[in-house]
Amino acid sequence: MSSRRAFITLLGGAAAWPLAARAQQPTMPVIGFLSSGQPQVFAHMIDAFRQGLNETGYFVGQNVAFEHRAAGSDYDRFRAMADDLVRRQVAVIFATGGTAAALAARTATSTIPIVFYVGGDPVQQGLVASLGRPGGNLTGFGWLGVALAAKRLELLRELLPNGATIGMLVNPASPDTDFEMRDIQDAARILGRQIHILTASSDADFDGVFATLVKQQVGALIVAADAYFSGRRGRIVALAARHGVPAIYDRREFPDAGGLISYGHHRADAYRQLGIYTGRILKGTKPSELPVLQPTRFELVINLNAAKALGIEIRRSCLPPPTR
Repeated sequence: MSSRRAFITLLGGAAAWPLAARAQQPTMPVIGFLSSGQPQVFAHMIDAFRQGLNETGYFVGQNVAFEHRAAGSDYDRFRAMADDLVRRQVAVIFATGGTAAALAARTATSTIPIVFYVGGDPVQQGLVASLGRPGGNLTGFGWLGVALAAKRLELLRELLPNGATIGMLVNPASPDTDFEMRDIQDAARILGRQIHILTASSDADFDGVFATLVKQQVGALIVAADAYFSGRRGRIVALAARHGVPAIYDRREFPDAGGLISYGHHRADAYRQLGIYTGRILKGTKPSELPVLQPTRFELVINLNAAKALGIEIRRSCLPPPTR
Protein backbone atom coordinates (compact mmCIF):
# COMPACT_ATOMS: atom_id res chain seq x y z
CA MET A 1 0.00 0.00 0.00
CA SER A 2 1.33 3.47 -0.79
CA SER A 3 2.46 5.89 1.88
CA ARG A 4 -0.67 7.93 1.41
CA ARG A 5 -3.45 7.11 3.83
CA ALA A 6 -6.15 4.90 2.39
CA PHE A 7 -9.74 5.31 3.47
CA ILE A 8 -13.12 3.80 2.94
CA THR A 9 -15.88 6.39 3.21
CA LEU A 10 -19.48 5.26 3.16
CA LEU A 11 -22.19 7.89 2.88
CA GLY A 12 -25.89 7.48 3.40
CA GLY A 13 -28.98 9.66 3.56
CA ALA A 14 -30.31 12.64 1.72
CA ALA A 15 -30.30 16.41 1.90
CA ALA A 16 -31.35 18.05 5.16
CA TRP A 17 -34.34 20.02 6.25
CA PRO A 18 -35.40 23.49 5.17
CA LEU A 19 -33.87 26.55 6.76
CA ALA A 20 -34.48 30.25 7.93
CA ALA A 21 -33.15 34.07 10.04
CA ARG A 22 -33.11 38.02 11.77
CA ALA A 23 -32.78 41.72 10.99
CA GLN A 24 -29.50 43.09 9.77
CA GLN A 25 -28.10 45.76 12.04
CA PRO A 26 -27.01 49.17 10.73
CA THR A 27 -23.31 48.38 11.27
CA MET A 28 -21.56 45.23 10.10
CA PRO A 29 -23.10 42.39 12.15
CA VAL A 30 -20.80 40.20 14.22
CA ILE A 31 -21.27 36.45 14.70
CA GLY A 32 -19.84 35.30 18.00
CA PHE A 33 -18.44 31.75 18.01
CA LEU A 34 -18.60 29.92 21.33
CA SER A 35 -16.50 26.77 21.05
CA SER A 36 -14.14 24.48 22.94
CA GLY A 37 -11.29 24.72 20.44
CA GLN A 38 -9.40 27.46 18.64
CA PRO A 39 -10.59 28.28 15.10
CA GLN A 40 -7.67 26.51 13.44
CA VAL A 41 -8.76 23.23 15.03
CA PHE A 42 -11.97 23.15 13.00
CA ALA A 43 -11.04 25.47 10.14
CA HIS A 44 -12.68 23.21 7.54
CA MET A 45 -15.98 23.38 9.46
CA ILE A 46 -15.76 27.17 9.58
CA ASP A 47 -15.21 27.11 5.82
CA ALA A 48 -18.41 25.12 5.42
CA PHE A 49 -20.24 27.58 7.68
CA ARG A 50 -18.93 30.46 5.59
CA GLN A 51 -20.19 28.73 2.45
CA GLY A 52 -23.68 28.68 3.94
CA LEU A 53 -23.40 32.36 4.85
CA ASN A 54 -22.26 33.15 1.31
CA GLU A 55 -25.36 31.43 -0.07
CA THR A 56 -27.47 33.97 1.81
CA GLY A 57 -25.43 36.96 0.64
CA TYR A 58 -23.06 37.38 3.60
CA PHE A 59 -19.29 37.47 3.14
CA VAL A 60 -16.83 37.68 6.01
CA GLY A 61 -14.95 40.97 5.98
CA GLN A 62 -17.43 42.58 3.60
CA ASN A 63 -20.77 42.63 5.39
CA VAL A 64 -20.31 40.30 8.39
CA ALA A 65 -17.53 39.62 10.91
CA PHE A 66 -16.55 36.74 13.21
CA GLU A 67 -15.39 36.79 16.83
CA HIS A 68 -14.18 33.60 18.49
CA ARG A 69 -14.24 32.48 22.12
CA ALA A 70 -12.73 29.08 23.05
CA ALA A 71 -13.13 27.46 26.48
CA GLY A 72 -10.68 24.60 25.99
CA SER A 73 -11.22 21.82 28.52
CA ASP A 74 -12.83 24.11 31.11
CA TYR A 75 -16.50 24.09 30.18
CA ASP A 76 -17.24 26.36 33.15
CA ARG A 77 -15.63 29.18 31.13
CA PHE A 78 -18.45 29.10 28.59
CA ARG A 79 -20.69 31.24 30.82
CA ALA A 80 -18.21 34.12 31.13
CA MET A 81 -17.46 33.92 27.42
CA ALA A 82 -21.15 33.99 26.53
CA ASP A 83 -21.61 37.02 28.79
CA ASP A 84 -18.71 38.69 26.99
CA LEU A 85 -20.32 38.12 23.59
CA VAL A 86 -23.57 39.59 24.91
CA ARG A 87 -21.71 42.70 26.14
CA ARG A 88 -20.09 42.89 22.72
CA GLN A 89 -23.64 43.02 21.31
CA VAL A 90 -23.01 40.40 18.66
CA ALA A 91 -25.83 39.85 16.20
CA VAL A 92 -25.87 36.05 16.58
CA ILE A 93 -24.14 33.59 18.91
CA PHE A 94 -23.03 30.39 17.17
CA ALA A 95 -22.59 27.84 19.97
CA THR A 96 -20.38 25.18 18.38
CA GLY A 97 -18.97 23.81 21.65
CA GLY A 98 -21.78 21.31 22.20
CA THR A 99 -24.55 21.37 24.79
CA ALA A 100 -22.43 23.12 27.44
CA ALA A 101 -21.83 26.07 25.12
CA ALA A 102 -25.48 26.24 24.08
CA LEU A 103 -26.70 26.18 27.67
CA ALA A 104 -24.25 28.94 28.62
CA ALA A 105 -25.43 31.10 25.72
CA ARG A 106 -29.08 30.51 26.63
CA THR A 107 -28.39 31.59 30.21
CA ALA A 108 -26.55 34.70 29.03
CA THR A 109 -29.28 36.09 26.79
CA SER A 110 -32.94 35.70 25.94
CA THR A 111 -32.87 38.23 23.11
CA ILE A 112 -29.77 37.67 20.95
CA PRO A 113 -30.40 34.80 18.50
CA ILE A 114 -28.46 31.61 19.28
CA VAL A 115 -27.65 28.96 16.69
CA PHE A 116 -26.38 25.78 18.32
CA TYR A 117 -24.65 22.59 17.27
CA VAL A 118 -25.19 19.87 19.87
CA GLY A 119 -24.77 16.12 20.06
CA GLY A 120 -27.58 15.36 22.50
CA ASP A 121 -31.33 15.92 22.40
CA PRO A 122 -31.92 19.70 22.52
CA VAL A 123 -35.42 19.14 23.89
CA GLN A 124 -34.22 16.91 26.75
CA GLN A 125 -31.48 19.42 27.53
CA GLY A 126 -33.99 22.24 27.78
CA LEU A 127 -32.67 24.24 24.85
CA VAL A 128 -35.89 24.27 22.82
CA ALA A 129 -39.55 23.50 23.40
CA SER A 130 -39.69 21.07 20.48
CA LEU A 131 -37.68 20.26 17.37
CA GLY A 132 -40.36 21.55 15.00
CA ARG A 133 -41.20 24.67 17.02
CA PRO A 134 -38.15 25.66 19.05
CA GLY A 135 -39.64 28.77 20.66
CA GLY A 136 -37.49 31.42 22.29
CA ASN A 137 -34.26 32.66 20.76
CA LEU A 138 -32.55 29.33 19.96
CA THR A 139 -32.44 26.95 17.05
CA GLY A 140 -29.75 24.88 15.41
CA PHE A 141 -28.64 21.35 14.70
CA GLY A 142 -29.11 18.35 17.00
CA TRP A 143 -26.91 15.65 15.55
CA LEU A 144 -27.85 12.73 17.82
CA GLY A 145 -24.24 11.80 18.54
CA VAL A 146 -25.46 10.27 21.77
CA ALA A 147 -27.96 7.99 20.03
CA LEU A 148 -25.32 6.88 17.51
CA ALA A 149 -23.08 5.50 20.28
CA ALA A 150 -24.97 2.21 20.10
CA LYS A 151 -24.28 1.97 16.37
CA ARG A 152 -20.56 2.50 17.03
CA LEU A 153 -20.66 -0.36 19.52
CA GLU A 154 -22.19 -2.60 16.86
CA LEU A 155 -19.49 -1.64 14.38
CA LEU A 156 -16.76 -2.50 16.87
CA ARG A 157 -18.39 -5.84 17.49
CA GLU A 158 -18.31 -6.54 13.75
CA LEU A 159 -14.65 -5.59 13.48
CA LEU A 160 -13.66 -7.44 16.67
CA PRO A 161 -15.93 -10.51 16.86
CA ASN A 162 -13.76 -12.27 19.44
CA GLY A 163 -15.63 -10.96 22.46
CA ALA A 164 -13.07 -8.28 23.32
CA THR A 165 -13.87 -6.10 26.33
CA ILE A 166 -14.75 -2.59 25.21
CA GLY A 167 -14.01 0.69 26.98
CA MET A 168 -15.70 4.03 26.54
CA LEU A 169 -13.96 7.35 27.04
CA VAL A 170 -16.29 10.11 28.25
CA ASN A 171 -15.90 13.69 29.40
CA PRO A 172 -17.54 14.08 32.84
CA ALA A 173 -17.78 17.84 32.29
CA SER A 174 -20.13 17.40 29.32
CA PRO A 175 -23.90 17.66 29.92
CA ASP A 176 -24.38 14.90 27.32
CA THR A 177 -22.29 12.29 29.14
CA ASP A 178 -25.05 10.73 31.25
CA PHE A 179 -27.32 10.32 28.21
CA GLU A 180 -24.55 8.76 26.13
CA MET A 181 -23.44 6.36 28.86
CA ARG A 182 -27.00 5.21 29.44
CA ASP A 183 -27.50 4.61 25.72
CA ILE A 184 -24.29 2.64 25.33
CA GLN A 185 -24.88 0.56 28.46
CA ASP A 186 -28.35 -0.39 27.22
CA ALA A 187 -26.92 -1.43 23.86
CA ALA A 188 -24.11 -3.38 25.54
CA ARG A 189 -26.57 -5.41 27.59
CA ILE A 190 -28.50 -6.35 24.45
CA LEU A 191 -25.28 -7.38 22.68
CA GLY A 192 -23.93 -9.21 25.71
CA ARG A 193 -20.91 -6.95 26.06
CA GLN A 194 -19.37 -5.30 29.09
CA ILE A 195 -18.41 -1.63 28.90
CA HIS A 196 -15.64 -0.10 31.01
CA ILE A 197 -16.18 3.63 31.48
CA LEU A 198 -13.09 5.84 31.55
CA THR A 199 -13.08 9.59 32.02
CA ALA A 200 -10.94 12.49 30.82
CA SER A 201 -11.63 16.19 31.22
CA SER A 202 -8.11 17.61 31.04
CA ASP A 203 -4.96 17.02 29.02
CA ALA A 204 -3.32 15.38 32.03
CA ASP A 205 -5.87 12.55 32.01
CA PHE A 206 -5.18 10.90 28.65
CA ASP A 207 -1.98 9.01 29.49
CA GLY A 208 -3.67 7.49 32.53
CA VAL A 209 -6.70 6.45 30.50
CA PHE A 210 -4.64 4.41 28.04
CA ALA A 211 -2.48 2.95 30.82
CA THR A 212 -5.71 1.75 32.45
CA LEU A 213 -6.91 0.25 29.16
CA VAL A 214 -3.73 -1.79 28.87
CA LYS A 215 -3.71 -2.80 32.54
CA GLN A 216 -7.33 -3.98 32.44
CA GLN A 217 -6.82 -5.65 29.04
CA VAL A 218 -9.58 -3.65 27.41
CA GLY A 219 -9.54 -4.66 23.76
CA ALA A 220 -11.20 -1.67 22.07
CA LEU A 221 -12.38 1.84 22.79
CA ILE A 222 -15.37 4.00 21.95
CA VAL A 223 -14.53 7.70 22.21
CA ALA A 224 -17.64 9.67 23.15
CA ALA A 225 -18.97 12.42 20.93
CA ASP A 226 -17.46 15.49 22.59
CA ALA A 227 -16.04 18.71 21.19
CA TYR A 228 -13.17 18.64 23.70
CA PHE A 229 -12.03 15.21 22.48
CA SER A 230 -12.24 16.40 18.89
CA GLY A 231 -9.89 19.24 19.70
CA ARG A 232 -7.39 16.70 21.14
CA ARG A 233 -7.83 14.15 18.38
CA GLY A 234 -4.15 14.10 17.42
CA ARG A 235 -3.10 13.07 20.90
CA ILE A 236 -5.89 10.54 21.36
CA VAL A 237 -5.17 8.89 18.02
CA ALA A 238 -1.44 8.76 18.76
CA LEU A 239 -2.02 7.12 22.16
CA ALA A 240 -4.41 4.57 20.66
CA ALA A 241 -1.80 3.66 18.02
CA ARG A 242 1.04 3.49 20.55
CA HIS A 243 -0.89 1.12 22.80
CA GLY A 244 -2.43 -0.89 19.96
CA VAL A 245 -6.01 -0.05 20.95
CA PRO A 246 -8.65 -0.16 18.17
CA ALA A 247 -10.91 2.86 18.66
CA ILE A 248 -14.05 4.20 17.03
CA TYR A 249 -14.93 7.88 16.95
CA ASP A 250 -17.88 10.09 16.14
CA ARG A 251 -16.35 12.13 13.29
CA ARG A 252 -14.10 11.63 10.32
CA GLU A 253 -11.43 14.03 11.56
CA PHE A 254 -10.12 11.18 13.74
CA PRO A 255 -9.44 8.74 10.85
CA ASP A 256 -8.08 11.70 8.90
CA ALA A 257 -5.58 12.11 11.77
CA GLY A 258 -4.63 8.40 11.71
CA GLY A 259 -7.41 6.86 13.81
CA LEU A 260 -9.07 3.58 12.89
CA ILE A 261 -12.75 4.23 12.24
CA SER A 262 -15.52 6.78 12.68
CA TYR A 263 -19.25 6.75 12.25
CA GLY A 264 -21.36 9.88 12.38
CA HIS A 265 -23.23 12.47 10.40
CA HIS A 266 -21.73 14.55 7.60
CA ARG A 267 -20.48 17.50 9.68
CA ALA A 268 -19.45 19.81 6.85
CA ASP A 269 -22.97 19.63 5.47
CA ALA A 270 -24.37 20.44 8.92
CA TYR A 271 -22.15 23.50 9.28
CA ARG A 272 -23.13 24.73 5.83
CA GLN A 273 -26.79 24.45 6.78
CA LEU A 274 -26.13 26.33 10.02
CA GLY A 275 -24.39 29.03 8.00
CA ILE A 276 -27.55 29.36 5.92
CA TYR A 277 -29.67 29.50 9.09
CA THR A 278 -27.43 32.22 10.51
CA GLY A 279 -27.57 34.26 7.30
CA ARG A 280 -31.34 34.10 7.24
CA ILE A 281 -31.50 35.12 10.90
CA LEU A 282 -29.34 38.14 10.07
CA LYS A 283 -31.93 39.02 7.41
CA GLY A 284 -34.83 38.96 9.86
CA THR A 285 -36.19 35.45 10.43
CA LYS A 286 -36.69 34.60 14.09
CA PRO A 287 -34.98 31.48 15.50
CA SER A 288 -38.32 30.34 16.89
CA GLU A 289 -39.59 29.98 13.32
CA LEU A 290 -36.78 27.65 12.28
CA PRO A 291 -37.12 23.93 13.07
CA VAL A 292 -34.12 22.29 14.66
CA LEU A 293 -32.19 20.47 11.95
CA GLN A 294 -31.26 16.82 12.28
CA PRO A 295 -28.80 14.75 10.26
CA THR A 296 -29.93 12.83 7.22
CA ARG A 297 -26.46 12.10 5.79
CA PHE A 298 -24.14 9.76 7.64
CA GLU A 299 -20.66 8.50 6.87
CA LEU A 300 -18.57 5.54 7.93
CA VAL A 301 -14.84 6.24 7.50
CA ILE A 302 -12.18 3.55 7.90
CA ASN A 303 -8.45 4.25 7.77
CA LEU A 304 -7.10 1.13 6.05
CA ASN A 305 -3.51 1.86 7.05
CA ALA A 306 -4.53 2.05 10.71
CA ALA A 307 -6.46 -1.22 10.37
CA LYS A 308 -3.41 -2.92 8.84
CA ALA A 309 -1.16 -1.64 11.63
CA LEU A 310 -3.57 -3.08 14.20
CA GLY A 311 -3.85 -6.41 12.35
CA ILE A 312 -7.55 -5.91 11.67
CA GLU A 313 -9.05 -7.31 8.48
CA ILE A 314 -11.85 -5.16 7.11
CA ARG A 315 -14.49 -7.61 5.96
CA ARG A 316 -16.80 -6.07 3.39
CA SER A 317 -19.58 -8.40 4.47
CA CYS A 318 -19.71 -6.60 7.83
CA LEU A 319 -20.23 -3.18 6.31
CA PRO A 320 -23.06 -1.53 4.39
CA PRO A 321 -22.40 -1.02 0.68
CA PRO A 322 -20.79 2.30 -0.24
CA THR A 323 -22.94 4.85 -2.03
CA ARG A 324 -20.03 6.46 -3.84
